[in-house]
Amino acid sequence: MTQWEAARRLAQTAQKWRDLVNRRCAHFIELHNSGRWKQYYSEAKFLQLMREAVVMAETWSAIAPRPDDNGKASDKADPAAHPPRRSAA
Repeated sequence: MTQWEAARRLAQTAQKWRDLVNRRCAHFIELHNSGRWKQYYSEAKFLQLMREAVVMAETWSAIAPRPDDNGKASDKADPAAHPPRRSAA
């Protein structure tokens, strides 16, 4: 496996984790909006879990930025766009 293929796979895996964390945040928001959280959690526990989900979402947003996030993305976001250069040696 070449280096850029490995980097691309790693970037895809990071995006999957980011998507998972975003779905978790959406789930907590839906629980809050519907009021169903009261059936499953105490208020303190629900707020703790909601904060953890938000922190994880912010962390994964920094780790795996998407090209459409504010029109910016690091060069590492899409390794296939910048394949490694080869020398004559």
